Amino acid sequence: MLDTFVFDKKDLFLPGADTTVRVQRSRSRRVMLLGGNLVGNTRSESSGVSARVRRGGIYGFSSVAGCTPEGVEAVIRAAGENAAFMDERLRRGKPALTGTPAGRITEYADAPDPEQKYYIDFIRQLDAYIAGKFPDLASRRIVAINECIEKVIATSDCADGHVGMNRSYIYVQMGATTPAGVTVELMGIYGGWGAFDYQFHTPEEIYPELDKLHEKVMKKREGVYAEAGVKTCILAGELSGMLAHEAVGHTVEADMVMGGSVAAHMMGKQVASELVSMVDFAHTALGKPAPLPVWIDDEGVAAKDAVLIRDGILVGYMHNRESAERFGAEPCGNARAFAFSDEPLIRMRNTAVLPGKSKLEDIIASVDDGYLLCNTNNGQADTTGEFMFGVTMGYEIKKGKLGRAILDTTISGVAFEMLKTVDMVSDTVEWCSSGYCGKKQPMPVGLGGPALRCRVNVGGR
Repeated sequence: MLDTFVFDKKDLFLPGADTTVRVQRSRSRRVMLLGGNLVGNTRSESSGVSARVRRGGIYGFSSVAGCTPEGVEAVIRAAGENAAFMDERLRRGKPALTGTPAGRITEYADAPDPEQKYYIDFIRQLDAYIAGKFPDLASRRIVAINECIEKVIATSDCADGHVGMNRSYIYVQMGATTPAGVTVELMGIYGGWGAFDYQFHTPEEIYPELDKLHEKVMKKREGVYAEAGVKTCILAGELSGMLAHEAVGHTVEADMVMGGSVAAHMMGKQVASELVSMVDFAHTALGKPAPLPVWIDDEGVAAKDAVLIRDGILVGYMHNRESAERFGAEPCGNARAFAFSDEPLIRMRNTAVLPGKSKLEDIIASVDDGYLLCNTNNGQADTTGEFMFGVTMGYEIKKGKLGRAILDTTISGVAFEMLKTVDMVSDTVEWCSSGYCGKKQPMPVGLGGPALRCRVNVGGR
Protein backbone atom coordinates (compact mmCIF):
# COMPACT_ATOMS: atom_id res chain seq x y z
CA MET A 1 0.00 0.00 0.00
CA LEU A 2 1.28 3.48 -0.88
CA ASP A 3 2.32 5.88 1.86
CA THR A 4 0.23 9.07 2.06
CA PHE A 5 3.15 11.38 2.83
CA VAL A 6 2.16 13.50 -0.17
CA PHE A 7 -0.60 15.11 1.92
CA ASP A 8 2.12 16.66 4.10
CA LYS A 9 3.79 18.38 1.16
CA LYS A 10 1.11 20.97 0.40
CA ASP A 11 3.21 23.74 1.92
CA LEU A 12 5.39 23.40 -1.20
CA PHE A 13 2.51 24.21 -3.57
CA LEU A 14 2.95 27.39 -5.61
CA PRO A 15 0.75 30.15 -4.09
CA GLY A 16 -2.17 31.23 -6.28
CA ALA A 17 -1.81 28.25 -8.63
CA ASP A 18 -3.96 25.14 -9.10
CA THR A 19 -1.79 22.18 -8.10
CA THR A 20 -2.38 18.43 -8.26
CA VAL A 21 0.14 15.82 -7.15
CA ARG A 22 -0.40 12.13 -7.87
CA VAL A 23 1.59 9.21 -6.46
CA GLN A 24 0.82 5.98 -8.31
CA ARG A 25 1.71 2.31 -8.31
CA SER A 26 0.60 0.02 -11.15
CA ARG A 27 1.03 -3.72 -11.47
CA SER A 28 0.02 -6.24 -14.11
CA ARG A 29 0.01 -10.05 -14.13
CA ARG A 30 -0.62 -12.05 -17.29
CA VAL A 31 -0.29 -15.68 -18.39
CA MET A 32 -1.39 -17.34 -21.65
CA LEU A 33 -1.79 -20.91 -22.87
CA LEU A 34 -2.09 -21.64 -26.59
CA GLY A 35 -3.06 -25.19 -27.42
CA GLY A 36 -1.94 -26.23 -23.96
CA ASN A 37 1.49 -24.59 -24.28
CA LEU A 38 2.58 -21.73 -22.04
CA VAL A 39 3.38 -18.88 -24.45
CA GLY A 40 3.01 -15.87 -22.14
CA ASN A 41 4.09 -15.36 -18.55
CA THR A 42 4.68 -11.77 -17.40
CA ARG A 43 4.69 -9.74 -14.20
CA SER A 44 5.24 -6.00 -14.44
CA GLU A 45 5.17 -3.17 -11.95
CA SER A 46 5.80 0.57 -12.08
CA SER A 47 5.53 3.45 -9.66
CA GLY A 48 6.09 7.16 -9.74
CA VAL A 49 4.85 10.60 -8.93
CA SER A 50 3.68 13.51 -11.05
CA ALA A 51 2.66 17.10 -10.42
CA ARG A 52 0.65 19.45 -12.57
CA VAL A 53 0.45 23.18 -11.85
CA ARG A 54 -1.87 25.65 -13.59
CA ARG A 55 -0.94 29.32 -13.43
CA GLY A 56 -2.55 32.05 -15.51
CA GLY A 57 -4.19 29.40 -17.72
CA ILE A 58 -0.86 27.67 -18.44
CA TYR A 59 0.00 24.16 -17.25
CA GLY A 60 3.37 22.94 -16.05
CA PHE A 61 3.87 19.19 -15.64
CA SER A 62 6.62 17.02 -14.23
CA SER A 63 6.99 13.35 -13.31
CA VAL A 64 9.62 11.02 -11.91
CA ALA A 65 9.80 7.28 -11.28
CA GLY A 66 9.68 6.05 -7.71
CA CYS A 67 7.40 6.97 -4.80
CA THR A 68 9.62 8.93 -2.42
CA PRO A 69 9.24 12.19 -0.49
CA GLU A 70 12.23 13.54 -2.41
CA GLY A 71 10.51 12.72 -5.70
CA VAL A 72 7.33 14.50 -4.63
CA GLU A 73 9.28 17.61 -3.68
CA ALA A 74 11.19 17.55 -6.98
CA VAL A 75 8.13 17.31 -9.24
CA ILE A 76 6.25 20.00 -7.31
CA ARG A 77 9.16 22.38 -7.81
CA ALA A 78 9.67 21.44 -11.46
CA ALA A 79 5.99 21.68 -12.43
CA GLY A 80 5.70 25.04 -10.67
CA GLU A 81 8.80 26.36 -12.42
CA ASN A 82 7.51 25.15 -15.79
CA ALA A 83 4.16 26.86 -15.27
CA ALA A 84 5.75 30.10 -14.03
CA PHE A 85 8.22 30.15 -16.96
CA MET A 86 5.48 29.74 -19.58
CA ASP A 87 3.09 32.13 -17.82
CA GLU A 88 5.74 34.86 -17.77
CA ARG A 89 6.15 34.58 -21.54
CA LEU A 90 2.60 33.91 -22.75
CA ARG A 91 0.80 36.06 -20.16
CA ARG A 92 -2.67 34.72 -20.86
CA GLY A 93 -3.83 36.13 -17.56
CA LYS A 94 -6.60 33.63 -16.96
CA PRO A 95 -7.95 33.35 -13.43
CA ALA A 96 -7.70 30.22 -11.33
CA LEU A 97 -10.32 27.55 -11.90
CA THR A 98 -13.22 27.24 -9.49
CA GLY A 99 -12.28 24.79 -6.77
CA THR A 100 -14.36 21.73 -5.91
CA PRO A 101 -13.31 20.83 -2.35
CA ALA A 102 -14.72 17.59 -0.96
CA GLY A 103 -12.36 16.57 1.83
CA ARG A 104 -10.53 13.29 1.46
CA ILE A 105 -11.94 10.30 -0.44
CA THR A 106 -10.59 6.90 0.57
CA GLU A 107 -11.72 3.90 -1.49
CA TYR A 108 -8.74 1.58 -1.41
CA ALA A 109 -8.04 -1.72 0.29
CA ASP A 110 -4.76 -3.55 -0.24
CA ALA A 111 -5.37 -6.69 -2.30
CA PRO A 112 -3.54 -10.05 -2.25
CA ASP A 113 -1.10 -10.70 -5.08
CA PRO A 114 -0.90 -14.45 -5.85
CA GLU A 115 2.31 -15.93 -7.18
CA GLN A 116 2.51 -16.47 -10.92
CA LYS A 117 2.23 -20.23 -10.39
CA TYR A 118 -1.30 -19.71 -9.07
CA TYR A 119 -2.41 -18.20 -12.40
CA ILE A 120 -0.63 -20.87 -14.44
CA ASP A 121 -2.06 -23.80 -12.47
CA PHE A 122 -5.53 -22.33 -12.62
CA ILE A 123 -5.69 -21.99 -16.40
CA ARG A 124 -3.87 -25.28 -16.97
CA GLN A 125 -6.80 -26.97 -15.24
CA LEU A 126 -9.24 -25.10 -17.48
CA ASP A 127 -7.22 -26.09 -20.54
CA ALA A 128 -7.21 -29.75 -19.50
CA TYR A 129 -10.98 -29.66 -19.13
CA ILE A 130 -11.44 -28.15 -22.60
CA ALA A 131 -8.98 -30.54 -24.26
CA GLY A 132 -10.55 -33.58 -22.65
CA LYS A 133 -14.20 -32.72 -23.16
CA PHE A 134 -14.12 -30.98 -26.55
CA PRO A 135 -11.82 -32.86 -28.94
CA ASP A 136 -13.79 -31.41 -31.87
CA LEU A 137 -12.15 -28.00 -31.40
CA ALA A 138 -9.51 -26.86 -33.90
CA SER A 139 -7.84 -24.43 -31.47
CA ARG A 140 -8.00 -23.13 -27.94
CA ARG A 141 -6.38 -20.24 -26.11
CA ILE A 142 -6.67 -19.11 -22.48
CA VAL A 143 -5.39 -15.86 -20.98
CA ALA A 144 -5.54 -14.85 -17.30
CA ILE A 145 -4.85 -11.29 -16.15
CA ASN A 146 -4.86 -9.15 -13.07
CA GLU A 147 -4.39 -5.39 -13.15
CA CYS A 148 -4.11 -3.19 -10.07
CA ILE A 149 -3.64 0.60 -9.99
CA GLU A 150 -3.32 2.51 -6.70
CA LYS A 151 -3.28 6.32 -6.52
CA VAL A 152 -2.80 8.93 -3.82
CA ILE A 153 -3.95 12.36 -5.01
CA ALA A 154 -3.32 15.69 -3.25
CA THR A 155 -4.70 18.99 -4.56
CA SER A 156 -4.62 22.68 -3.71
CA ASP A 157 -8.32 23.39 -4.15
CA CYS A 158 -10.19 20.13 -4.83
CA ALA A 159 -10.55 16.80 -3.07
CA ASP A 160 -7.69 14.60 -1.91
CA GLY A 161 -7.93 10.86 -2.42
CA HIS A 162 -6.48 7.40 -1.88
CA VAL A 163 -8.16 5.13 -4.42
CA GLY A 164 -7.52 2.04 -6.47
CA MET A 165 -8.65 -0.11 -9.36
CA ASN A 166 -8.27 -3.89 -9.28
CA ARG A 167 -9.71 -6.13 -11.99
CA SER A 168 -9.16 -9.78 -12.97
CA TYR A 169 -10.26 -11.65 -16.08
CA ILE A 170 -9.96 -14.98 -17.85
CA TYR A 171 -10.31 -14.93 -21.64
CA VAL A 172 -11.07 -18.23 -23.36
CA GLN A 173 -11.03 -18.49 -27.15
CA MET A 174 -12.27 -21.61 -28.92
CA GLY A 175 -11.94 -22.31 -32.64
CA ALA A 176 -13.73 -24.84 -34.83
CA THR A 177 -13.61 -25.73 -38.53
CA THR A 178 -16.70 -25.33 -40.71
CA PRO A 179 -17.74 -27.97 -43.28
CA ALA A 180 -16.18 -25.68 -45.89
CA GLY A 181 -12.84 -25.79 -44.08
CA VAL A 182 -12.97 -22.27 -42.64
CA THR A 183 -11.97 -21.73 -39.01
CA VAL A 184 -14.43 -19.81 -36.85
CA GLU A 185 -13.61 -18.53 -33.39
CA LEU A 186 -15.47 -17.21 -30.38
CA MET A 187 -14.21 -15.73 -27.12
CA GLY A 188 -15.71 -15.94 -23.65
CA ILE A 189 -14.67 -13.39 -21.02
CA TYR A 190 -15.13 -14.08 -17.31
CA GLY A 191 -14.31 -12.01 -14.26
CA GLY A 192 -14.56 -8.42 -13.12
CA TRP A 193 -13.65 -6.17 -10.21
CA GLY A 194 -11.30 -7.57 -7.58
CA ALA A 195 -8.13 -9.58 -7.09
CA PHE A 196 -7.74 -12.80 -9.07
CA ASP A 197 -8.22 -15.18 -6.15
CA TYR A 198 -11.24 -13.14 -5.03
CA GLN A 199 -12.83 -13.24 -8.47
CA PHE A 200 -12.02 -16.90 -9.18
CA HIS A 201 -12.22 -19.48 -6.41
CA THR A 202 -11.90 -22.79 -8.30
CA PRO A 203 -11.59 -23.73 -11.99
CA GLU A 204 -14.63 -25.99 -11.63
CA GLU A 205 -16.85 -22.93 -11.19
CA ILE A 206 -16.05 -21.89 -14.77
CA TYR A 207 -16.74 -25.27 -16.39
CA PRO A 208 -20.44 -24.52 -17.07
CA GLU A 209 -19.44 -21.31 -18.86
CA LEU A 210 -16.97 -23.25 -20.99
CA ASP A 211 -19.76 -25.68 -21.92
CA LYS A 212 -21.91 -22.76 -23.07
CA LEU A 213 -19.06 -21.25 -25.08
CA HIS A 214 -18.43 -24.57 -26.83
CA GLU A 215 -22.11 -24.90 -27.69
CA LYS A 216 -22.07 -21.45 -29.30
CA VAL A 217 -18.92 -22.24 -31.29
CA MET A 218 -20.53 -25.42 -32.63
CA LYS A 219 -23.60 -23.44 -33.71
CA LYS A 220 -21.39 -20.86 -35.36
CA ARG A 221 -19.50 -23.64 -37.18
CA GLU A 222 -22.80 -24.51 -38.90
CA GLY A 223 -23.69 -20.85 -39.38
CA VAL A 224 -24.61 -18.91 -42.50
CA TYR A 225 -23.59 -15.53 -43.84
CA ALA A 226 -25.88 -12.63 -43.02
CA GLU A 227 -27.67 -10.94 -45.88
CA ALA A 228 -26.19 -7.52 -46.59
CA GLY A 229 -28.29 -4.36 -46.35
CA VAL A 230 -30.25 -2.26 -43.90
CA LYS A 231 -32.01 -4.71 -41.60
CA THR A 232 -34.13 -4.77 -38.49
CA CYS A 233 -31.69 -5.92 -35.83
CA ILE A 234 -31.56 -6.40 -32.10
CA LEU A 235 -28.27 -5.20 -30.68
CA ALA A 236 -27.58 -7.15 -27.50
CA GLY A 237 -26.05 -5.34 -24.52
CA GLU A 238 -22.43 -5.84 -25.57
CA LEU A 239 -23.07 -4.10 -28.90
CA SER A 240 -25.27 -1.33 -27.50
CA GLY A 241 -22.53 -0.70 -24.94
CA MET A 242 -19.93 -0.51 -27.70
CA LEU A 243 -22.18 1.95 -29.50
CA ALA A 244 -22.56 4.04 -26.33
CA HIS A 245 -18.79 4.22 -25.89
CA GLU A 246 -17.32 4.40 -29.38
CA ALA A 247 -19.95 6.10 -31.51
CA VAL A 248 -21.59 8.41 -28.97
CA GLY A 249 -19.31 8.73 -25.94
CA HIS A 250 -16.26 10.01 -27.80
CA THR A 251 -18.30 12.61 -29.68
CA VAL A 252 -19.51 14.14 -26.39
CA GLU A 253 -16.14 14.38 -24.64
CA ALA A 254 -15.66 18.13 -24.34
CA ASP A 255 -12.19 18.17 -25.89
CA MET A 256 -13.62 16.37 -28.93
CA VAL A 257 -16.54 18.81 -28.99
CA MET A 258 -14.13 21.76 -29.01
CA GLY A 259 -12.23 19.98 -31.78
CA GLY A 260 -15.33 19.95 -33.99
CA SER A 261 -17.18 16.70 -33.25
CA VAL A 262 -20.68 16.28 -34.62
CA ALA A 263 -22.08 16.85 -31.11
CA ALA A 264 -20.79 20.43 -31.01
CA HIS A 265 -24.07 21.77 -32.43
CA MET A 266 -26.46 19.20 -31.00
CA MET A 267 -26.86 20.28 -27.37
CA GLY A 268 -30.55 20.36 -26.51
CA LYS A 269 -31.50 18.64 -29.74
CA GLN A 270 -32.96 15.22 -30.44
CA VAL A 271 -30.17 12.77 -31.24
CA ALA A 272 -31.98 9.50 -30.56
CA SER A 273 -35.38 7.94 -30.06
CA GLU A 274 -37.19 9.14 -26.93
CA LEU A 275 -36.69 5.59 -25.63
CA VAL A 276 -32.92 6.16 -25.44
CA SER A 277 -31.13 7.68 -22.44
CA MET A 278 -27.40 7.46 -21.77
CA VAL A 279 -25.23 8.07 -18.71
CA ASP A 280 -21.53 7.92 -17.94
CA PHE A 281 -21.69 6.40 -14.46
CA ALA A 282 -19.05 7.19 -11.84
CA HIS A 283 -19.07 4.47 -9.18
CA THR A 284 -22.66 3.28 -8.82
CA ALA A 285 -24.89 2.25 -11.73
CA LEU A 286 -28.58 1.41 -11.50
CA GLY A 287 -28.37 0.75 -7.77
CA LYS A 288 -25.29 -1.50 -7.95
CA PRO A 289 -21.52 -0.92 -7.99
CA ALA A 290 -20.37 0.12 -11.46
CA PRO A 291 -18.06 -2.37 -13.21
CA LEU A 292 -15.03 -0.05 -12.86
CA PRO A 293 -15.90 2.46 -10.13
CA VAL A 294 -14.22 5.88 -10.18
CA TRP A 295 -14.54 7.83 -6.92
CA ILE A 296 -12.23 10.73 -7.68
CA ASP A 297 -10.56 11.73 -10.92
CA ASP A 298 -6.94 12.71 -11.47
CA GLU A 299 -7.67 16.42 -11.06
CA GLY A 300 -9.14 15.79 -7.61
CA VAL A 301 -12.80 16.16 -8.63
CA ALA A 302 -15.17 13.95 -6.65
CA ALA A 303 -16.83 11.72 -9.24
CA LYS A 304 -20.52 12.02 -10.10
CA ASP A 305 -22.65 10.56 -12.90
CA ALA A 306 -22.59 12.53 -16.15
CA VAL A 307 -25.97 12.45 -17.89
CA LEU A 308 -25.40 12.59 -21.66
CA ILE A 309 -28.76 11.81 -23.33
CA ARG A 310 -32.14 12.05 -21.63
CA ASP A 311 -35.21 10.74 -23.49
CA GLY A 312 -33.45 11.14 -26.82
CA ILE A 313 -32.21 14.71 -26.17
CA LEU A 314 -28.51 15.51 -25.83
CA VAL A 315 -28.21 17.20 -22.44
CA GLY A 316 -24.54 17.02 -21.45
CA TYR A 317 -20.90 16.56 -22.32
CA MET A 318 -18.08 14.98 -20.31
CA HIS A 319 -15.62 17.50 -18.89
CA ASN A 320 -12.40 18.18 -17.10
CA ARG A 321 -12.23 21.24 -14.83
CA GLU A 322 -11.16 23.63 -17.55
CA SER A 323 -13.73 22.60 -20.16
CA ALA A 324 -16.48 22.60 -17.53
CA GLU A 325 -15.66 26.24 -16.74
CA ARG A 326 -15.66 27.10 -20.43
CA PHE A 327 -19.09 25.51 -21.00
CA GLY A 328 -20.60 26.67 -17.72
CA ALA A 329 -21.07 23.06 -16.62
CA GLU A 330 -20.25 21.07 -13.51
CA PRO A 331 -17.20 18.77 -13.71
CA CYS A 332 -18.19 15.21 -12.83
CA GLY A 333 -14.79 13.53 -12.56
CA ASN A 334 -13.91 12.58 -16.14
CA ALA A 335 -10.25 13.69 -16.11
CA ARG A 336 -8.28 10.45 -16.01
CA ALA A 337 -4.62 9.46 -16.48
CA PHE A 338 -3.33 5.93 -17.00
CA ALA A 339 0.37 5.93 -16.05
CA PHE A 340 1.99 8.09 -13.39
CA SER A 341 3.75 9.99 -16.18
CA ASP A 342 0.53 10.75 -18.08
CA GLU A 343 -1.41 14.00 -17.83
CA PRO A 344 -5.18 13.64 -17.29
CA LEU A 345 -7.42 13.62 -20.35
CA ILE A 346 -11.21 13.72 -20.60
CA ARG A 347 -12.18 10.04 -20.53
CA MET A 348 -15.21 7.86 -20.05
CA ARG A 349 -15.75 5.67 -17.00
CA ASN A 350 -18.82 3.39 -17.19
CA THR A 351 -20.86 4.55 -20.17
CA ALA A 352 -24.20 2.89 -20.80
CA VAL A 353 -27.61 3.13 -22.41
CA LEU A 354 -30.29 2.94 -19.72
CA PRO A 355 -32.72 0.00 -19.65
CA GLY A 356 -36.24 0.25 -21.01
CA LYS A 357 -39.41 -1.70 -20.30
CA SER A 358 -39.50 -4.51 -22.89
CA LYS A 359 -38.57 -8.15 -22.33
CA LEU A 360 -35.93 -9.53 -24.70
CA GLU A 361 -38.20 -12.41 -25.69
CA ASP A 362 -40.92 -9.93 -26.68
CA ILE A 363 -38.46 -7.92 -28.75
CA ILE A 364 -37.36 -11.09 -30.57
CA ALA A 365 -40.99 -12.07 -31.14
CA SER A 366 -41.65 -8.66 -32.74
CA VAL A 367 -39.09 -9.17 -35.53
CA ASP A 368 -40.38 -10.84 -38.67
CA ASP A 369 -37.09 -10.95 -40.57
CA GLY A 370 -33.85 -9.73 -39.04
CA TYR A 371 -30.95 -10.57 -36.75
CA LEU A 372 -30.04 -10.79 -33.08
CA LEU A 373 -26.45 -9.55 -32.83
CA CYS A 374 -24.78 -10.70 -29.63
CA ASN A 375 -21.01 -10.23 -29.51
CA THR A 376 -18.33 -7.97 -30.93
CA ASN A 377 -14.55 -8.16 -31.05
CA ASN A 378 -13.76 -4.64 -32.19
CA GLY A 379 -15.26 -1.30 -33.03
CA GLN A 380 -14.26 2.01 -34.49
CA ALA A 381 -15.94 5.37 -34.87
CA ASP A 382 -14.97 8.94 -35.66
CA THR A 383 -16.07 12.35 -34.47
CA THR A 384 -18.92 12.39 -37.00
CA GLY A 385 -20.56 9.52 -35.11
CA GLU A 386 -20.00 7.17 -38.06
CA PHE A 387 -19.16 3.68 -36.81
CA MET A 388 -18.28 0.16 -37.90
CA PHE A 389 -18.32 -2.77 -35.47
CA GLY A 390 -17.35 -6.38 -35.99
CA VAL A 391 -19.98 -8.96 -35.03
CA THR A 392 -18.64 -12.35 -33.93
CA MET A 393 -21.88 -14.02 -32.84
CA GLY A 394 -25.47 -13.58 -33.89
CA TYR A 395 -28.60 -15.38 -35.01
CA GLU A 396 -31.21 -15.08 -37.70
CA ILE A 397 -34.70 -14.10 -36.60
CA LYS A 398 -37.51 -15.47 -38.76
CA LYS A 399 -41.15 -14.81 -37.89
CA GLY A 400 -40.29 -13.97 -34.30
CA LYS A 401 -38.13 -17.06 -33.71
CA LEU A 402 -34.37 -17.41 -33.40
CA GLY A 403 -32.87 -19.35 -36.29
CA ARG A 404 -29.41 -20.30 -37.45
CA ALA A 405 -26.23 -18.72 -36.14
CA ILE A 406 -24.48 -16.31 -38.47
CA LEU A 407 -20.80 -16.09 -39.37
CA ASP A 408 -18.65 -13.03 -38.68
CA THR A 409 -20.01 -9.82 -40.17
CA THR A 410 -20.05 -6.07 -39.53
CA ILE A 411 -22.59 -3.38 -38.83
CA SER A 412 -22.17 0.27 -39.71
CA GLY A 413 -24.00 3.56 -39.69
CA VAL A 414 -24.15 7.02 -38.14
CA ALA A 415 -24.92 6.70 -34.44
CA PHE A 416 -27.20 9.69 -34.02
CA GLU A 417 -29.26 8.62 -37.03
CA MET A 418 -29.38 4.93 -36.16
CA LEU A 419 -30.42 5.67 -32.57
CA LYS A 420 -33.48 7.52 -33.87
CA THR A 421 -34.76 4.20 -35.27
CA VAL A 422 -34.75 2.48 -31.85
CA ASP A 423 -38.31 1.43 -31.08
CA MET A 424 -37.86 -1.19 -28.34
CA VAL A 425 -35.42 -1.30 -25.39
CA SER A 426 -34.99 -4.28 -23.09
CA ASP A 427 -35.29 -4.04 -19.31
CA THR A 428 -31.87 -5.47 -18.43
CA VAL A 429 -28.35 -4.10 -18.92
CA GLU A 430 -25.33 -6.18 -19.91
CA TRP A 431 -21.92 -4.79 -18.88
CA CYS A 432 -18.45 -5.25 -20.35
CA SER A 433 -15.37 -4.00 -18.52
CA SER A 434 -12.46 -6.14 -19.66
CA GLY A 435 -10.95 -3.86 -22.28
CA TYR A 436 -9.24 -0.53 -22.76
CA CYS A 437 -10.11 2.71 -24.50
CA GLY A 438 -7.25 3.88 -26.69
CA LYS A 439 -7.61 7.67 -26.75
CA LYS A 440 -3.94 8.77 -26.74
CA GLN A 441 -3.23 6.62 -23.67
CA PRO A 442 -4.87 3.30 -22.69
CA MET A 443 -7.61 3.47 -20.09
CA PRO A 444 -9.72 0.76 -18.42
CA VAL A 445 -13.38 1.50 -19.03
CA GLY A 446 -16.77 -0.07 -18.53
CA LEU A 447 -19.53 -0.01 -21.13
CA GLY A 448 -22.98 -1.49 -21.26
CA GLY A 449 -26.56 -1.36 -22.37
CA PRO A 450 -29.82 -3.18 -22.88
CA ALA A 451 -30.91 -4.87 -26.08
CA LEU A 452 -32.03 -2.32 -28.69
CA ARG A 453 -34.30 -2.99 -31.66
CA CYS A 454 -33.25 -0.71 -34.50
CA ARG A 455 -32.48 -0.43 -38.21
CA VAL A 456 -28.80 -0.81 -39.05
CA ASN A 457 -26.66 -1.61 -42.06
CA VAL A 458 -25.37 -5.21 -41.99
CA GLY A 459 -22.22 -5.94 -43.95
CA GLY A 460 -23.10 -9.48 -44.98
CA ARG A 461 -20.35 -11.73 -46.30
